[in-house]
Amino acid sequence: MKRIADAFNGKKAFIAYLMAGDPNLAKSAEYILAAQEGGANLIEIGIPFSDPVAEGPVIESAAARALAQGTQLKDVLAMVASIQDRVHIPLLLMTYCNPVFVFGYAKFFARCAEAGVCGVIIPDLPFEEQAEAQVHARAHGVEMVTLIAPTSQERVAKIAAEAEGFIYLVSSLGVTGVRSEITTDLAAIVADIKRHTSTPVAVGFGISTPEQAALYAQVTDGVIVGSAIVQLIAQHGEHAATHVREYIAGMRAAM
Repeated sequence: MKRIADAFNGKKAFIAYLMAGDPNLAKSAEYILAAQEGGANLIEIGIPFSDPVAEGPVIESAAARALAQGTQLKDVLAMVASIQDRVHIPLLLMTYCNPVFVFGYAKFFARCAEAGVCGVIIPDLPFEEQAEAQVHARAHGVEMVTLIAPTSQERVAKIAAEAEGFIYLVSSLGVTGVRSEITTDLAAIVADIKRHTSTPVAVGFGISTPEQAALYAQVTDGVIVGSAIVQLIAQHGEHAATHVREYIAGMRAAM
């Protein structure tokens, strides 16, 4: 089984995010493979949800389009399972807690393992409350990725010490989306995290240009790009594969 650590083994990781079901699940499968071909080291697959509180308008709109297609969690898991033999990099699911809770933790993580998913991010499940899900995740060899934000100073030591897979460092306060400038002192936060763990740290929220990727790869173990890729898919619909592949290749080369 692939592990998240594979994405960081001896290199800076480029982590790509896309929304499952936008524009449809068949195309999502195609775009996952295109992202891999472009050089992504790890791919986050978003589960559409009606109240994505951490997302900006780009990903929120993608979720709405996916839901309008009737995309459900079980369908996403089936889609991922259908391509697992063609994917040689780690895959993660990014989902809010409600769909997983309704689906059932035990069933969800069992299906993740069956589909070849090696990690899950649940941004609205507080670190202090993860145990209820983590017991099932660990039973099936699935790692739960935790987030650290600029406001997490008092909790960094505990979160970092118990982290698995990688630490998702949120670059800025607010929701996801392309940003022209990130003013957070990421180097200081990463240094603080590294005092407590050897788990890789990848930064997301706002990164969209090769220049940003190059800059933040210098101080972290990887960069995460979501909104820029989702926007490409929104623009090109069912004809976005080449655009996704070329965009990721450019970002990867900059790192």
